[in-house]
Amino acid sequence: MTMKPRSKDVLLMAVGAAMLLVVMLVALHFQRGQSPAEQLAFKARRVDLVERIRLSLALASEAEKSAVLAVTDEDSQKYADQARAATAEVERGCKELGEFLQAGGTANEKDLLAQFSKVFAEFQRIDSDLLVLAVKNTNLKAYGLAFGPAADALQEMNTALSRIVTNSAAAPEARNIALLAFGAQTAALRIQVLLAPHIAEESDPKMDELESRMTKDDQAVHQDLDELARLPMYAGNTDLGTATASYAKFSKIRTQILALSRENTNVRSLAISLNQKRKVTLVCQDALAALQQAILQEHIAGVNYGAPSNPR
Repeated sequence: MTMKPRSKDVLLMAVGAAMLLVVMLVALHFQRGQSPAEQLAFKARRVDLVERIRLSLALASEAEKSAVLAVTDEDSQKYADQARAATAEVERGCKELGEFLQAGGTANEKDLLAQFSKVFAEFQRIDSDLLVLAVKNTNLKAYGLAFGPAADALQEMNTALSRIVTNSAAAPEARNIALLAFGAQTAALRIQVLLAPHIAEESDPKMDELESRMTKDDQAVHQDLDELARLPMYAGNTDLGTATASYAKFSKIRTQILALSRENTNVRSLAISLNQKRKVTLVCQDALAALQQAILQEHIAGVNYGAPSNPR
């Protein structure tokens, strides 16, 4: 036997359905706004915020590159500070956008923001390491010493040894003196020539090889200078004393150069900038572009994004 619903039951079901509809409409009201115009304005605010985040991210990347390529500590620090400030703007924008999306974003938009935040954390980690290296400028400082004080000290040594050769031209030991003086000059010059490749080198084993060659040449310089000093005619000689002191000065500066070169901060920061940083920046920008597109594609009732509704 089929039981027919009573009128009271039908009424209760109708009331329940009506209440559910009201709740849904109220929820939609608070989530989407009261009118298409308000919904459109809310969408525009989110799209604009994503664009601002993208711009800040680009500014952070440009400032980082300027910090890496700057030739003074002051400029490197200035650009590093700009990079950090722009990155902080990205963080603030993400926080604000997250609040907007919680108020009225779709699940897909929230997922896309979470994906960006994860990649951006990697961006920040790389940037933190990179900027610390960039402001040290150890390779640039090494170049400055190599082509400045070190070159000057070696020039003083060469000038003094050249005077020794000239002044001993009539001495019986002239040929031997010239060979020793030129030998010291040549070995010292080979060391000087190896400094620039060492500063530019990224590989530790290759730097070890260059330093090994410098050590052999350094021994040759000391041997030639010591043999000159053993000649009776050069006991207390001013030029030989100048040559020896100048080479000692060069050797001390060379030690500083090699230490700075080993830190390799300019070489390392440039390598990170061109590889890891560039790649993660592109991923970040792609994630923001996808989020921006998702917001733009949100449908708003009564708003026509395409062709006219009644085309002819």
